[in-house]
Amino acid sequence: MTMLDDSAITAADWPTAYPQGYAVVDVETTGLARDDRIISAAVYRLDARGEVEDHWYTLVNPERDPGPVWIHGLTDEMLAGAPLFPEIADEFSNRLADRVLVAHNALFDWSMIAREYARADRTPPVRRRLCTIALAKELALPLPNHKLESLAAHFGVVQRQAHHALDDARVLAEAFRPSLHAAVRGGVRLPLLECRPLTEWSDSPAGSPRVGYQSSYGHRAPGSSFGGWRPSRKRPACPHPNPGRYVDGKPLKQGMRIAFSGDTSVDRELLEDRAFDAGLHIATSVSRLTSLLVTNDPDSATSKAVKARAYGTPVVDEAAFTQLLRDVAPADV
Repeated sequence: MTMLDDSAITAADWPTAYPQGYAVVDVETTGLARDDRIISAAVYRLDARGEVEDHWYTLVNPERDPGPVWIHGLTDEMLAGAPLFPEIADEFSNRLADRVLVAHNALFDWSMIAREYARADRTPPVRRRLCTIALAKELALPLPNHKLESLAAHFGVVQRQAHHALDDARVLAEAFRPSLHAAVRGGVRLPLLECRPLTEWSDSPAGSPRVGYQSSYGHRAPGSSFGGWRPSRKRPACPHPNPGRYVDGKPLKQGMRIAFSGDTSVDRELLEDRAFDAGLHIATSVSRLTSLLVTNDPDSATSKAVKARAYGTPVVDEAAFTQLLRDVAPADV
């Protein structure tokens, strides 16, 4: 496709395979674990070309302590009179229906939304999602990292209130439009992924502790009736043999040794648990046997990154890794 400015992109230039509408979403939560809850949600509805149609925002009573107030600013008092998720599910569904869900690190937002709908015995009307981290990578944007603020700065979007769902959604909507148009100009296929709703959900019996993922957000509020987070623990040994290094363009294979380095958008232990559940070996260090290093900053001076460069260990970022986790090949028999 010929490189055009936005004003020169005509209806004939626009790819017919692109979605007809988008719902740019941000949710603030009590933490990052499977058993954490949504406490606020915002949706910007965009048309096929990324133009804003309308926006919506709501607080949500999580029926538990709000978690990291110092991050999202939402206190018990502010959330006490807010609607429960089942009470806003219909309106949320209306905002999402027949649109591609767009979010920054979309796997996390989709997972939290899907769990809330499952708890409410509902099915979210979302079939596809698009992660703006993955899109930025497809566009080869020269970003220093995968933070929303870096994407916003690249497109000159001003953040007014970070970690407020409505402002984060606004910032992402304003950054998504030029990203979408850049994809059209460059003939880029959008990195759309299927959204599979949860088919079951079970809460622990009253009074029994619930086991969830450890969150980097810190401690629960004293006296919380919600089950405690699990302590750090050593995982069982990976039952599969190491098939060797990851090869770009091919799937991960069960038994591969995966190491992590640096900050991640999703809680580190959550990423490690997903990898372990997929049949991968979680390595605490990098050696010649390491199959893959996951890091959002491959040029850093961390010992793992330095060793990976020295050994020639393949490196991918968090967004690419979460996509690879969707299709891990079975171990060699």
